[in-house]
Amino acid sequence: MRPTQLAQVLETEFLATAESRHTPVMLWGPPGVGKSDLVRQLGQRQGVPVIDLRLSQMEPSDLRGIPFRVDGRVEWAVPAMLPDAARHGARGVLFLDEITSAPPAVSAAAYQLILDRQLGDYRIPAGWAIFAAGNRQGDRGVTYAMPAPLANRFSHFEVDVDLDDWVRWAWAHGIDERLIGFLRFKPELIFDFDPARTLAGEMAFPSPRSWEFAHRALAKFGDRPALLAGALAGCVGQAAGVECAAYLDTLERLPDLDAICAGRDAAVPDEIDLQYAVAAALVGRALRAKGSAEAAQVWSHILDYAERLPLREMGVMLVADLHRSLGAPLLGLPAFKRWAERAAGVLLYD
Repeated sequence: MRPTQLAQVLETEFLATAESRHTPVMLWGPPGVGKSDLVRQLGQRQGVPVIDLRLSQMEPSDLRGIPFRVDGRVEWAVPAMLPDAARHGARGVLFLDEITSAPPAVSAAAYQLILDRQLGDYRIPAGWAIFAAGNRQGDRGVTYAMPAPLANRFSHFEVDVDLDDWVRWAWAHGIDERLIGFLRFKPELIFDFDPARTLAGEMAFPSPRSWEFAHRALAKFGDRPALLAGALAGCVGQAAGVECAAYLDTLERLPDLDAICAGRDAAVPDEIDLQYAVAAALVGRALRAKGSAEAAQVWSHILDYAERLPLREMGVMLVADLHRSLGAPLLGLPAFKRWAERAAGVLLYD
């Protein structure tokens, strides 16, 4: 399931705690696809704490608590890390990350906590949702097969990698537009994980997480060409790193972006890679103009340029990315209406 769809699933399950209809959710997927980020982003949107418990780093007694004697009886001290309404708030998310890396004895200790929302005398506050995430056994991580009794305590969802979802996230988080253009040009490299390659000794591979690392590398080594290719390869693997570095070298031949944004005459490149690059660069310019007095004019000129791109699909992609990044204000422009009339049959969607 796409990340945007899963975000809605998690949102619905969190809100369902208010009606006692919450079902714990298990997110499955290979490394680097954003499982943990989905849960953290939900906490940010809802303004609630997320308590991240790594069961792989615990002993069974860490969940159950420490026994102590009271009047000849054994009672248990509740671990401070578990949700407490007085200390953490009445609403929140208990996130069991890397649950498939937990030894079976620890998983067994979590059974009652997950399904019954209690462990001994401890009870999870009613407003807290329970989410978990883990890698599959074929992902070359430290994993155990999830016991059937534990699996039956969750609803299960597979996290897919979707380029449009990643691009939406990338624009919102200031990822370098050159990397966005490259991945539009080479969409198969947004995620390329082969467990066999890790066995052969290649540790880095392209993933949504590692492309964020590549963004940081570009910021640090972009002015040092001798180091940049190696830095990119260290983030996303040798093959993807070399391709990305070669793509960046071609950007010197981009048309005049200032001229495009000002409505002056500017060349339209014939090369497909440069068309992807200029499309991404123009979305970046549109975002930077947002809130300025010239925003509507800049956006209008970019829409006019989209119509000039040789491939109709390229213009559609450019306008779709503008729409995802700018939202409703774009739709009210006369230039957008002209573009939509000329591009009949094109549907912009979330």
